[in-house]
Amino acid sequence: MVEAETEWLRAAGRGDRAAFDALVTASAPQLWGLVRRLTLDQATAEDVLQETFIGAWRSASSFTGAGSARSWLHGLARRHAARSWRRRAGQPTSATSLETLGELAGWGQDPEVAASRAEDRRLLLNAVAGLSEADRAVLGACDLEGRPAEEVARELGITSNAVGVRLHRARLRLMASLRLGGIDE
Repeated sequence: MVEAETEWLRAAGRGDRAAFDALVTASAPQLWGLVRRLTLDQATAEDVLQETFIGAWRSASSFTGAGSARSWLHGLARRHAARSWRRRAGQPTSATSLETLGELAGWGQDPEVAASRAEDRRLLLNAVAGLSEADRAVLGACDLEGRPAEEVARELGITSNAVGVRLHRARLRLMASLRLGGIDE
């Protein structure tokens, strides 16, 4: 499938709309999972996924084939999610589903616990938004997506050991930011 995605992306770069449609159909479920985890919000995830595919269509001709189409699309999705984080920094997240509304409203919870969880979520979103794009990229790829260090290393153009070091440092910065913001382990 990865080879087919790469060929579809190359063809899309030459203006082949059918190839691009095949790429979207094949890659949308996996990208949806990624952007949903990165944005933590369904409505924002939908926007980020749409922006990712629009960006992919516009820049498909710039795909060099140095990595896989999947890695290239994941990079686009992470960049669009990062832009979303920057836009939302300091703002409450929008919630559209009943599950999310219920969770945020604290249905079935003690009001103090619900308020505390909502505040912790706000602090976490702000802490992640305050990280550098490089930190968010490695945290997203490794911790949220669960991708192996070797794959992340190829995508970022660094060694697997460097991925481990960057991930460790990003986690430390996130923990420090959370402690300063009021969330303790």
